[in-house]
Amino acid sequence: MLSALSIRDIVLIERLQIDFARGLTVLTGETGAGKSILLDALSLALGGRGDAGLVRSGAGQGQVTAVFEIAAQHPVRRLLADNDIDSRDDLIVRRIQTADGRTRAFVNDQAVSATLLREIGASLVEIHGQHDDRALVDEREHRRLLDAYGGLDVAGVGTAWTTWRKAVRERDATLARIDAARREADYLRASLQELDKLKPAPGEETELAADRHRMMQAEKIAGDLKDAFDTLDGSGSPIPTVAGLLRRLERKASTNPGLIDDVVKALGSAVDLLEEARTGLEAALRASEYDPRMLEKTEERLFALRAAARKHAIPVDQLAGLRARMAASLAELDQGEDRLSKLEAAAASSEVAYIAVAKSLSAERVMAARALEEAVHCELPALKLERARFIVETVSDPAEAGAEGIDHIEFHVQTNPGTRPGPMMKVASGGELSRFLLALKVSLADRGSAPTLIFDEIDTGVGGAVAEAIGVRLARLSQKVQVVSVTHAPQVAARAASHLLIAKDAVAGDGEGRVATRVVSLEDAERREEIARMLAGSVITDEARAAAARLMADT
Repeated sequence: MLSALSIRDIVLIERLQIDFARGLTVLTGETGAGKSILLDALSLALGGRGDAGLVRSGAGQGQVTAVFEIAAQHPVRRLLADNDIDSRDDLIVRRIQTADGRTRAFVNDQAVSATLLREIGASLVEIHGQHDDRALVDEREHRRLLDAYGGLDVAGVGTAWTTWRKAVRERDATLARIDAARREADYLRASLQELDKLKPAPGEETELAADRHRMMQAEKIAGDLKDAFDTLDGSGSPIPTVAGLLRRLERKASTNPGLIDDVVKALGSAVDLLEEARTGLEAALRASEYDPRMLEKTEERLFALRAAARKHAIPVDQLAGLRARMAASLAELDQGEDRLSKLEAAAASSEVAYIAVAKSLSAERVMAARALEEAVHCELPALKLERARFIVETVSDPAEAGAEGIDHIEFHVQTNPGTRPGPMMKVASGGELSRFLLALKVSLADRGSAPTLIFDEIDTGVGGAVAEAIGVRLARLSQKVQVVSVTHAPQVAARAASHLLIAKDAVAGDGEGRVATRVVSLEDAERREEIARMLAGSVITDEARAAAARLMADT
């Protein structure tokens, strides 16, 4: 239920705090006192469209905060949990409207989108009025209301629908793959034959390229290595000559100490280095040996892989994966007919199951529709709609199947015998629509309704017995849900458990003559005086006070 509403700097309201009680609360006051402003403010807090014109003149921004007590099992708790919003205590929604047209929304002090705020607000409060776009006249809601009234479980239909659609998607996907494979079968078989012959392996291109580079480099250096080796190891090698010269000088060095010692040492080093170079060249020649036929085979393999990759417009390393996919496509084509027939059977079976469950739900909806019509009709005579009819139009069409069944539900009315029934919103006048809505909400009671219902002057244009009937039904409805009614009818006001007076007063000490809206909670004596004013007008007579007392006593 709505437990408190705080408004700051909205139109004529500077600062206002209103506490609400359970049961029926009425808001009364002179025309222009600000009753519509209160509803506009509440609508803003519930996610309604923002408007810079709502901000009080001279203020930079306005703010509306609504506090709700919500039951432990109310669906809004799941919605809050799904959006990671704490919901352990009371639910507090807050909306800030700036003078430049921007708005910000908060739920339990956590910033949220206006869309989420509207979804939360719709589950907490319904606002009804004459041809009011906030009223519950959206035909998309009619099926939900009928299901709620009949206590119908649509989960089975939803499950059957999900199963059917999944089977259809699997069947269609398999059929699409088979059709594609059929169109490409010849190409796939030829390409797969080529790839099977080629047998590409992941990483093979890198290895082949490295081997080819090594062998090509070896081919370039092998000739130079052989020439160098032949120079040091062949018949013209300087090593024997230098070695012989070294031996002769070594013999002479003993007879001439110190004369050629350095020369002998240098020649010995030269012989050693030349021998070392010859050995190194011999080893390099062995290392650079390669088979020219191997280079040719490597190049042929590498070029074949790259040609196949160009043909299929993919990197070489993806050829193996392409081969696997082609093989799978052909295998699916070969085996797909059997799988397709099984999937088609599953889709057909799940469709039959869905239609059976949906038709069963349709039959239950027809029965619930007749019961709801009867319940609403019982309310109409007292509301001076005894010649009118309320009709739950039910159209079942398997072609319109969905997760909620195959039924299109719309509330129709016939306002007078002989006239053509039609959609409630289009056929009923403003006053009739309000009374139809009231009869409908009373019939639904706490089934399919938000925990707080607000009726905006639904008694406009009626009086006497009709106003009394409206008051009785609002009071009865308030036994199930919280009801707030903006009213000009004393018969409705007399039925209230709580009475709030809305007035517009001049702002004290303001030389500019500004006014502000205030709200006062009335006790019994004050209530009697306000109801007497509603009965008599500007001049309250003793007779009016007595009539007000009788109205209050009759409740």
